[in-house]
Amino acid sequence: MKRVSEGWLLERRVLPQHTDHAGVMWHGAYVAWLEEARVEALAAAGIAYSDLSVRGLELPVVSLTIDYKQPLFHGDAVQLWSEVLPRCGLKLPWRSRFVAASGKLAAEARVELVLVESAPGLDQRRLVRRLPADLEAAVAALVRGPH
Repeated sequence: MKRVSEGWLLERRVLPQHTDHAGVMWHGAYVAWLEEARVEALAAAGIAYSDLSVRGLELPVVSLTIDYKQPLFHGDAVQLWSEVLPRCGLKLPWRSRFVAASGKLAAEARVELVLVESAPGLDQRRLVRRLPADLEAAVAALVRGPH
């Protein structure tokens, strides 16, 4: 994950496993890249997602929209630019743009996450209203974005 002035950047190439039989990037691959971008940005801000999980904390997706503008194809280089917005109540919103090597916008996405906590052995999760201090600092760094 690179930190650049336009937002958090994840660079990828469309591989065969990302495409359908016609060589067009499959819609589910966009979702996987969005998750990868979030996990990598969080790590760049000082929190490994795996460390959150060990503590019984998760950031599940509660809302996801993707607007597809133009197809991406096998072999295309793609830049995924992500911006973290300030928390809105319990939700942590992200906006992301998939940009083809030509500079054209291929897709735009908005993802909203919430923080939940689970206790070992329990099947229930509860919403966490106040972020732990280290996660609060990481989210603040994500919202400030790259400098």
